[in-house]
Amino acid sequence: MDLISLLCALLVALIISAIVSTAYNQYVLRRKVKNIPQFGGFPFGVAFELLKLTDYELVQWLTERMLRIKKGIFIYWIGFIPFISLHKPEFLEIILPSTVNIEKGEAYNLLHSWLGKGLLTSTGKQWFHDRRLIGPTFHFSILDQFAIIMSEKAEILTKCLEKEIAKNSKKAINIFPFANNVALDIICETAMGVDIHAQEVETKFTSTIHRNSILIRDRLLQPWLWRDWMYNLIPSAKEYNSGVNRLHKFTREVISKKKIARQSQNSSVKSEDEDDDGVDIGKRKRKAFLDLLLDQNEKEEVPLTDDELRAQVDTFMFEGHDTTAVAITWTLFLLGNNPEQQEKVHEELEKVFRDSETPASLKELSQLKYLDRVIKETLRIYPSVPIILRKLAEDVKLGDYTLPKDVTVALDVLLTHTNPEVWSDPKKFDPDRFLPENSKNRNPYAYVPFSAGPRNCIGQKFALLEEKTILTAVLRKWRVKSVKTPDEVQYGPALILRPCEDIFINFTPKK
Repeated sequence: MDLISLLCALLVALIISAIVSTAYNQYVLRRKVKNIPQFGGFPFGVAFELLKLTDYELVQWLTERMLRIKKGIFIYWIGFIPFISLHKPEFLEIILPSTVNIEKGEAYNLLHSWLGKGLLTSTGKQWFHDRRLIGPTFHFSILDQFAIIMSEKAEILTKCLEKEIAKNSKKAINIFPFANNVALDIICETAMGVDIHAQEVETKFTSTIHRNSILIRDRLLQPWLWRDWMYNLIPSAKEYNSGVNRLHKFTREVISKKKIARQSQNSSVKSEDEDDDGVDIGKRKRKAFLDLLLDQNEKEEVPLTDDELRAQVDTFMFEGHDTTAVAITWTLFLLGNNPEQQEKVHEELEKVFRDSETPASLKELSQLKYLDRVIKETLRIYPSVPIILRKLAEDVKLGDYTLPKDVTVALDVLLTHTNPEVWSDPKKFDPDRFLPENSKNRNPYAYVPFSAGPRNCIGQKFALLEEKTILTAVLRKWRVKSVKTPDEVQYGPALILRPCEDIFINFTPKK
């Protein structure tokens, strides 16, 4: 036998071996989960079925199976990969508090090129170390400083809305871009101490963040592009990677300037220092998240490197604007569809603020209990993060089911929040669900908009304060009316639960 024939024979043997091994592993895996309701047969699962669906149709597809199965669990196979959907509070109660099953699912790997191994994507010892390091930076006393920035940016938002309304008072406004820009303004100044004026001008930095967020979303919905080598073959990969480099360069420059300032015993870089995009670095003598992180980092035996610091800051930039922007958007949308509940909000605002036109203080915001419930109910119906993926590090027993090690579980927050076995009339907007007397017998894992357990959202108090500050600023000036109803608006679960269309709202000045 000549060399070429030998190599061909070896190649065929390797291919046959790989096929046999894959088939055997699939057989073993499917035997282990055979008693769990499932969709999609060998070898393609539901991959071709899901490829035909829009983002919104995917939500409907998952919801339909939840309503059909009614067991709080089902599997859908995409190729050889099983995704185990969990949407029963008692099942989430077993997974989320675990200190062992903390590794995120494979989809989060798509974020590594942008966010590195920040708090969102890291796992194991690194995650525990970073969580301990970052925790003190979100102490409630520090939120006081951040609240001032939020209030300032909320005032800019109202001016931008006034200008837009003045152009044509009868024209409805697409609220999502406004919510997105104010959230980006807030996160940039609170995370890095940088005023980027996102609401007033669009810089390369702001446009890059917006564009890269969209490119990540698009890639997430195309699993065949999850492998980097495959993704790098398409044109959008070049645009995305260029954007990542631009964002990394920006963050590195901010970190460098912060460190130089600290070394010279200044609390911030002089306000006249500007980067290429014309944004102010250290405009105010306030401590941003980066300053607080550097404070904590100096106490460490093995401090974070500049790249590790960048990963943490980029993570908060990424996580801290889109999620809040959609929450603000959905809250105004739901109030615009529910005039009775909106009137209760206005009555509460009148009671707390009376004739005052000064920005809301923390004390005043704390008195807005009904608005609290409105935000909670919005996050129930439209949770900003609709699905959390975890890769199991060990076998897990869930009632009559055993989930094997290494499978991916989809902790389906959206399905849990709209599960009729848990919530009566789940599509109805009813903030009073969250009155103490209506919540006391509810499983705490029936409502997890910020996740729960050790990997819960570290910035949830920050996010709720931001949402409340912005909503208060807007609703003190206007009544809102949505152009479409919830049944008419489509949305999709791409990292965040974003609308698939413009969310048009009419604004009427309060009298």
